[in-house]
Amino acid sequence: MIHRKLQSVIEGNLFKGKAIILIGARQVGKSTLFNQIIKERKEAVLTLNCDEPEVKEMLTNINTPELKMLIGSNTIVVIDEAQRVPEIGLTLKRITDNFVNVQLLVTGSSSFELQSNLNEPLTGRKYEYHLYPISTAELYDTQGLLAVKQMFESRLIYGSYPDIINHADEAKELLMNITNSYLYKDLLAINEIRRPVLLEKLLIALALQTGNEVSYNEVAQTIGTDNKTVEKYIDLLEKCYVIFRLNAFNRNLRTELKKGKKIYFYDNGIRNAVIQNFAPLSLRQDTGALWENFFISERIKANHYKGNYAKSFFWRTTQQQEIDYIEEADGKFTAFEMKWNPNKRQTTFPSPFLNNYPIKETVIITPENYLEWIM
Repeated sequence: MIHRKLQSVIEGNLFKGKAIILIGARQVGKSTLFNQIIKERKEAVLTLNCDEPEVKEMLTNINTPELKMLIGSNTIVVIDEAQRVPEIGLTLKRITDNFVNVQLLVTGSSSFELQSNLNEPLTGRKYEYHLYPISTAELYDTQGLLAVKQMFESRLIYGSYPDIINHADEAKELLMNITNSYLYKDLLAINEIRRPVLLEKLLIALALQTGNEVSYNEVAQTIGTDNKTVEKYIDLLEKCYVIFRLNAFNRNLRTELKKGKKIYFYDNGIRNAVIQNFAPLSLRQDTGALWENFFISERIKANHYKGNYAKSFFWRTTQQQEIDYIEEADGKFTAFEMKWNPNKRQTTFPSPFLNNYPIKETVIITPENYLEWIM
């Protein structure tokens, strides 16, 4: 089993009087991580899965005396897929406030803001962490450098979900199952998603534009809907941890794009499953896009697990000068260009950006040097 970076962090915050919230896409290993933590402890554990209708109903509007009966002598309470329960934030607050010797461990596969009922009740009462698909650093820590290098191309194509890493020979079948059975599950449970066919068309359109600037207007025309629906569905896809947005950075220059957006997938395998293309890199026309998606998602994982609070953007001007990816941290900027084939052409960073902002570093990321930036 691959050791997750968050395990020691969560273990260090147990029984400090706060709920521990673990968010992330379905099937990234949230329940497995909590089970691993629990296995090494002696406390009595109550596990409640909110995907089960009876559990969801019981936790909806449950009062404190009923909670006391439910929890009994257990001192660890695990609540899986908590976003399923209306007003779950108030229930979690009751447990945290009234059962001071009980440690709450909560998972959710869509932002609780989606149900808009967690953040306010639990203000100051929670530790919140995001669990991603397996990171390169986690793979290295568990299986070593050789495995990282051997699995490199496979991860660009099939991604890094735990099941995929652990059962590589069944990767295609497992990915299609994750996509069809789980990817849409929370989204289609939300009342605002009334057109699942449109959602699928949108995902395909976004997958085909990975690494490119996305125009909501053009996407809307392509899939036959309006801008507002595209924006709403993209927002929901982001809140279910399928995709993430990079906004265009603009601050000083009149020529900088003001409202540009790029959209990436948290996992290459999900992206390729959406367009049903698992061809090897040698037969693909989108290797550059896969490489860019892979590195940026891995960099975001690494920053989160290390506690590096960097803001992420891309940069482009109306003269088509651009930088693939930039990070702002402590008032300074690191600029990244991703090159699958670094010998293809010389890369220079645009002088308007370099001359107008405090630069910490400029980096050309290739398959030869990427590891030092994501470990």
